[in-house]
Amino acid sequence: MNSQRWNIALSAIAVFAVGLLLSPMTASTQERTVAVLQGLDKVTARISEFNAELGVPVTFGTLEITVQACHKKPPEEPPESTAFIEIREKQRGEPVKLLFSGWMFASTPGLSALEHPVYDVWVLDCAIWQENSESNG
Repeated sequence: MNSQRWNIALSAIAVFAVGLLLSPMTASTQERTVAVLQGLDKVTARISEFNAELGVPVTFGTLEITVQACHKKPPEEPPESTAFIEIREKQRGEPVKLLFSGWMFASTPGLSALEHPVYDVWVLDCAIWQENSESNG
């Protein structure tokens, strides 16, 4: 019985440790206001890079992408950007379908990826939103 309890305790510690390692939100993570995303149209083989402001849906093909959160580790830590993304498909005459809802990691795009026959979408970076403004003078 003692070895069974020991195995359960070790399993719980291992799950906790993995959760900490994969956790997108750490004390040293900085919230950003825009996610830099990249999308691939598999039909045309065209790659597009686009920005998605937090909470503002952007369109890529038939996909509507909404970034809810975007975090980036500071420069003194190993590079990592993570974003919580919701992706819906909007096609004429059909109800909107939720295709993906979860965290995407810039360093490991295959870990949590959109599975779609036509489109791939992944996070590249998180940044501070800056409007393009021209200076006068």
